[in-house]
Amino acid sequence: MINGQEPRPMTGILWMLVTGLCFVAVTALVKWMGPGMPPSQAAFLRYMLGMVFLIPMLKDVREANLTPRQWKLFTLRGLLHSVGVSLWFFAMTRIPIAELTAINYLAPVFVSIGAAIFLGERLAARRIFAVVVALVGTAIILRPGFREVANGHIAMLAAAAVFSGSYLLAKILSDEAKPTVVVFMMTVFVSLGLAPLAAIVWVTPTWEQIGILALVAVFAQAGHYTMTLAFAAAPVTVTQPITFLQLVWATLLGMLVFGEPVDIYVVLGGVLILASVTFITWREAQLKRRPITPTINATKV
Repeated sequence: MINGQEPRPMTGILWMLVTGLCFVAVTALVKWMGPGMPPSQAAFLRYMLGMVFLIPMLKDVREANLTPRQWKLFTLRGLLHSVGVSLWFFAMTRIPIAELTAINYLAPVFVSIGAAIFLGERLAARRIFAVVVALVGTAIILRPGFREVANGHIAMLAAAAVFSGSYLLAKILSDEAKPTVVVFMMTVFVSLGLAPLAAIVWVTPTWEQIGILALVAVFAQAGHYTMTLAFAAAPVTVTQPITFLQLVWATLLGMLVFGEPVDIYVVLGGVLILASVTFITWREAQLKRRPITPTINATKV
């Protein structure tokens, strides 16, 4: 049972389908906007425009009574996420949508490695094998020595690693504060962390750019909300494989809207990475352990 209710697999799958479409829409909008605005400024405006969604959370934040240690962890998470978001915006305008989507699947794998290093999680042989499979998938996507590895690829790999650090801090803080407080503090501290970076490179945005980033904020918020509905309806082991469809949507979108060629190696590499994450998630459920590995979307902007 999930939250005292019987699992509803089809409902969970449908909500996860909507989640995938929301996050692909986020990616497409940033791609459509192009590199005309510096990445740190675009990320800053996305979070500032999303502040309106924090209003219902104010009551929980006022009642949280955070400790100095928690303030430090929230600050550190905000700084990490600020860097990750900036790298993501940079990568989005420089590499194909499908490649960015596939590489983003790595974030939960990095979380698994980080949990072993920093949280004392046992890295069993099966999990090590799954991590190796994911790294093989990454190598297939990038194919170093056979194609140029662009700055966008490196930025997205770094973003996935940084997002994993942010997620690990979120796991720690989620045991000590309400989810609404964790979300509120992340948004505020990411905005503060991005503000000086945005100020350094600031260019006057057009109304079209502001409108696009407002839509990015709406779709991102909607994606996180529908993901929560999916988890409430069905186990993660049911909904996780559905995230593969994001790669399908991204590939089709890149081909039909942005004229990006379909790269079978990207699809194959993405499948391997997703299979690795799904196996780790399934294994955690089998062992009935407290889950550490996040879903594909949990580390997104």
